Amino acid sequence: MQIIRRLSDLFPALSPSREAGEKLALVPTMGALHAGHLALVAAAKSRADRVIATIFVNPLQFNDPNDLARYPRREEEDAAKLEAAGCDLLWMPTPDQLYPEGFATTVSVAGISGRWEGEHRPGHFDGVATVVSKLFIATMPNVAIFGEKDWQQLAVIRRMNADLGLPIEVIGHPTIREQDGLAMSSRNALLNADDRAKAPAMFQLLRELAAAIAGGDEPAAAIERTIARLVEAGFGPVDYVAYVDGDSLEPLDRYRQNGRLIAAAFLGNVRLIDNVSVISDTV
Repeated sequence: MQIIRRLSDLFPALSPSREAGEKLALVPTMGALHAGHLALVAAAKSRADRVIATIFVNPLQFNDPNDLARYPRREEEDAAKLEAAGCDLLWMPTPDQLYPEGFATTVSVAGISGRWEGEHRPGHFDGVATVVSKLFIATMPNVAIFGEKDWQQLAVIRRMNADLGLPIEVIGHPTIREQDGLAMSSRNALLNADDRAKAPAMFQLLRELAAAIAGGDEPAAAIERTIARLVEAGFGPVDYVAYVDGDSLEPLDRYRQNGRLIAAAFLGNVRLIDNVSVISDTV
């Protein structure tokens, strides 16, 4: 596996593949890799001739400097995992490579970025859209694979990609979970043992809520009950639990096809997010 750190080295490294007409797949990450990330690499390998992974802890995505400082960083371990998974090229740029002195351009996706995570993490999605657009333009893959755990992020990236007219297929990969249902996340390593034991309750309660809405319950009242149960399970504060259109992220007041439940809540000092689809057997 080739490891690239400088942007100027990236184009020459990818040129042979482009000249050979190979299909390229991109898997962007912020490192601290787990089985969920490696599933994205496997999906990329099934869709392309050559897989590019990136590791970059993007400072523009963090509105809390302390959160940025404590985000786990394991470059050597991550590189070994990617090589074992069959990744062909790893790009690990330093911040000055993506945001050189004088950098002044931000990509902002209006509307879809405004609610939910956008309200609780101001500027977060501007950071996501900016860095992903730079990764896309630098590598110009045929396909890019993202996990569905960050559902709103995936929706923002899809909108950005379409609006900029980039010739890249953005693919969402189903969330990879631990045996007890907890969505795999680099942040899970920050949970203490007691909170780790409580964490699967979010997914369990979202599944029950999805079944209730699919069965005809009024979403607002059902969501209110779920938030109360999350607090009883040890979560808090609960930033949101919402039933939304899966594409626009606009709230829904009754069952609709393509509906999605999204949630974010703190467990101790760790903020967890998750989402589930809402599907009715009668539709």
